[in-house]
Amino acid sequence: MVGVSDGAALIPPIAANPSPRDRICQAWDQAIQAQALRWRLWAPVAFGGGCGLYFALSSEPALWPLLLAASMAVAAWLGARRLGWSRAVTLPLMLLACLAGGLAMAKIRTERVAAPIAPAIAEPTVIQAWVLDVDSPGERGHRVVIAPVSIRGLAPEETPIRLRATVKGPPPVPGQAIRLFAILNPPPAPASPGAYDFGRNAFFQGMGGVAFALGETRPARLQPPPWRLRMAMRINAARFALAQRIVDRLGERTGGVAAAMVTGHETWISRDDLDVMRDSGLAHILSISGLHMAIVGGFVFFLVRLIVAAIPWLALRVSGKKVAAVAGLIAVGTYLVVSGAPAPAERAAITASIAFLAVLLDRQAISMHALAVAAFAVLLLQPEAVVTPGFQMSFAATAALVALAEAWPQRTREISAPWPILAAQRLGGWIWAALAASLVAGLATGPFAMQHFNRTAVFGLIANMATSPISTFLMMPALALGAALEPLGLGGPFLWVAGIGVDLMLAVGSWTANLPGAVRTVASAPSIALPIAFLGVLFIALWRGPLRWVGLPFALAVVLWPRPPAPDLWIGDGGTNAAYAVGDKAVVMRPGVRQFAVDLWSRRRGLEAVDRPTEGWSCIRWSCAPSTRTAGPMALAWGRQPVSMEQLQSLCRSAEVVSLRSTASVLPAECNGRLVLDGVDYARGGSVELWRTAQGWRAVWTADVRGNRPWSRVGDPEISDSAG
Repeated sequence: MVGVSDGAALIPPIAANPSPRDRICQAWDQAIQAQALRWRLWAPVAFGGGCGLYFALSSEPALWPLLLAASMAVAAWLGARRLGWSRAVTLPLMLLACLAGGLAMAKIRTERVAAPIAPAIAEPTVIQAWVLDVDSPGERGHRVVIAPVSIRGLAPEETPIRLRATVKGPPPVPGQAIRLFAILNPPPAPASPGAYDFGRNAFFQGMGGVAFALGETRPARLQPPPWRLRMAMRINAARFALAQRIVDRLGERTGGVAAAMVTGHETWISRDDLDVMRDSGLAHILSISGLHMAIVGGFVFFLVRLIVAAIPWLALRVSGKKVAAVAGLIAVGTYLVVSGAPAPAERAAITASIAFLAVLLDRQAISMHALAVAAFAVLLLQPEAVVTPGFQMSFAATAALVALAEAWPQRTREISAPWPILAAQRLGGWIWAALAASLVAGLATGPFAMQHFNRTAVFGLIANMATSPISTFLMMPALALGAALEPLGLGGPFLWVAGIGVDLMLAVGSWTANLPGAVRTVASAPSIALPIAFLGVLFIALWRGPLRWVGLPFALAVVLWPRPPAPDLWIGDGGTNAAYAVGDKAVVMRPGVRQFAVDLWSRRRGLEAVDRPTEGWSCIRWSCAPSTRTAGPMALAWGRQPVSMEQLQSLCRSAEVVSLRSTASVLPAECNGRLVLDGVDYARGGSVELWRTAQGWRAVWTADVRGNRPWSRVGDPEISDSAG
């Protein structure tokens, strides 16, 4: 009785009628106690926040202050733990240490991958290189990834390690030595201030520039490459050969989609099919990422486990679950190699591998803690992933799905029931679970799709629900077996089954994409809204208890944040194209020129791109200007040669804003009171957005938003856009 009375004495007495303040305190204490094992889940969030903070800086920091700050923060946290201080002190110190560690790790990664970036060479040059891989086709032809051996005009220490080149005719296969007569340029800059930075992505991929071939690709005689490059080319040659065999088996349309899902090669996918996949919300199936790794790894896991269970002698001597986990690890690693190991596939492979390692260590494979370990591992290896749409969407969706699994009610097992009733119940439960999972994943990734891609597939939930059983139980398993057996000539039946699944998926995508109002364009919110939404989604997923819904308004930040007014004018980098806003339309000065950049900018501002009318404009080969005051606010001259004084006078008389691709050293009197931008401005600032104000034009340049970072070199926009 003494023990009982002592224990009871430790419990504070509960008042018969607790006051509202007491009830609030008790509820808060219970909410905090429910997070006892969840606090550590915020460590990768803080680490990712440090990585994101590094990429948000406008200038490159030195390494030693970041290392010093990280060391001091870690020492303070470990010291507080050793002294036995309360969690109220150690938890903030842990998060601060992770934040500082993320900053330092991102800088270390930048230093480690730094490589030469190609300068903008105006004159064509000769490039001799090894073909490393075949890339997805661009608007002007096929593209390949090459490893340059020599570039005329560049010293060896200035030569980029990798280039992406647009070539004439059919693409050369990996392993070929080629000679290109081409124009060389740095990777493309953002299409507009604050837009996605393709140059930064290329920097961390080791891609030092882009090239546009002016003639046919010729063979070259080169010294044997290093063994690492030789091995990579052999693997990529085998991948491309496998993709070609899949296309030969299934035809270009069906086989092109199947090859993209197996090897990552999108060479055979038509523009129309790609648009259908995007407009229906199914484009994520083409990108080898978490879905593919989960299906392939899970299929191999359950298949091997079933085989072990079917052999009694083997089942009595080994753990079928662990043998299956090893097989799953091998399958994930093999698929990573076959897919070409793009960054999203690497992240998905890390996540899947940690799940299988958890099985080997007798831990729960799918849990928040396993996801936290996976996030930490990905960010340690690729800190730049935190600013990529793939990482953000993948981990937001996975966290939301794991939270759904934690909250999902456990089904009561029936003692005895007729099998038709059991089958109907299980089918209904599967449909309900699949619907809930698709809805939750779609809601979790919605803010990122709106912010990055500015398009919402209205019927994406329907399309994904319809194709989920096809991809999970038919298409991906058949593709895995077909791809594995095709080198032996035995993959035909399985690829035929996979082709049926691909055709069904394309049919569903075409139907949903052609429904009225299938796609909505959504303008991007200010940049600060996305990290707020990310934290809101994570708070809902990680916090345990009713207080998790405090994160809901934050998760909706991208949706609820007021959009700033669209700029009145946009001029692309180099002054090669421009557009002006009229209501909800973006009138494009040069229709069809640099269309990719035009589409990116107009969607980001919530505008519909339309062609400039022919009436009211006076256009010649190298310039276009309004012939009436109401036609438009600007004149554009995109020729490389300097305009004459008479031409400049005419341009300034016709419009408020005059854009010159060339340099204007002297301005005539007609340009007084006009905003004149020339090649010097574009070389410094890249693209620009202009707002008309009472004080004149307000300009925001891409270079000012991008900052002075190792990847922020600006080149010729026409070449960057075509080859990048």
